[in-house]
Amino acid sequence: MTDNADAIFTWNYEKGERPALNKLYEKAKTSQWNGQTDLPWHLDVDIEKSIRDQNAALNPGATDLVPPFDVSGTALEGWGDKEFLALGIEMQNHLLSQFMHGEQGALICTAKIVETVPWIDAKYYAATQVVDEARHVEVFAQYLDTKLTGHYPINAHLRMLLDDIIDDSRWDMTYLGMQIMVEGLALAAFGMMHQTTTEPLLKKLLRYVMSDEARHVAFGVLSLEEFYRELSAAEIRERQEFAFEAAVRMRDRFLQQEVWQRLEIDLKPLIPIIQQDPGRMLFQQLLFSKIVPNCKKLGLLDAGAADGRKGWLRERFEEMGVIQFEDCADTGEEYVELDEVAADRAGAEV
Repeated sequence: MTDNADAIFTWNYEKGERPALNKLYEKAKTSQWNGQTDLPWHLDVDIEKSIRDQNAALNPGATDLVPPFDVSGTALEGWGDKEFLALGIEMQNHLLSQFMHGEQGALICTAKIVETVPWIDAKYYAATQVVDEARHVEVFAQYLDTKLTGHYPINAHLRMLLDDIIDDSRWDMTYLGMQIMVEGLALAAFGMMHQTTTEPLLKKLLRYVMSDEARHVAFGVLSLEEFYRELSAAEIRERQEFAFEAAVRMRDRFLQQEVWQRLEIDLKPLIPIIQQDPGRMLFQQLLFSKIVPNCKKLGLLDAGAADGRKGWLRERFEEMGVIQFEDCADTGEEYVELDEVAADRAGAEV
């Protein structure tokens, strides 16, 4: 993987010229946590119970893990609770592995932002995010190693997206790809798993990681909102296309191809079945509930609209069936509400 960007020094050290970024930086300094001492690693994890509880949250009334849709005529025909439990465990291993790989991608990309962004307030904040991302890689790797049953390699779609983000020499494309798209995905994915899991260690781990991730997405929104006002129509169109391609890749990532390959099952005939899965549909909705409003706030959704024609990215999101999320809350200020670390500390002081 090649990093084609130049390191940029800034000789203007005036802190607070960008008040919103400065506020975010100050928040990051007071919301740090220790992955070893702030999480209950002493707890045993019952992975089978965890999978059953998550399934019950997504399929109310279900008495076993057999999906509530027809699998006759597929490789899953004849499967019972035992087989679907084994599948659920593999999918949990896979999903948390992708979280871990994505966090390493974020670690590398944020270090690149420290080098390439031209504003001191952004460099200050990005340096705190590097620490956040290292902590996230650490805790997900430890959870996989000590509480679950094995890692998966990085998903091909996620790997290609990370390659494209890191390969681009322009600092704002690193922001767009990582801070808006990948971190937006992460915030949505962590949120869904946090809602559905009853496993206390994972639940607290996700609460704390989400506290950090909300700041990370806000960092992208606050930085790019200013920069994009100065770009030409052609430059904005390039960013629209990049955002759309990233959205498609992240949507396709949810097929979890690597799990089916490990089980030696042909995925292609199962795709229409998988698309009926309530968990997958909810996952996709949560993903775009973060990405679409943030693209709108950046002006990417409707840029280029003229003479009755809609903006290019709006048309693409309409085709994907996700435009209904455009008015969901963007992440520019949401990070304050999601600061669970501060909430826990305040509660401990009472």
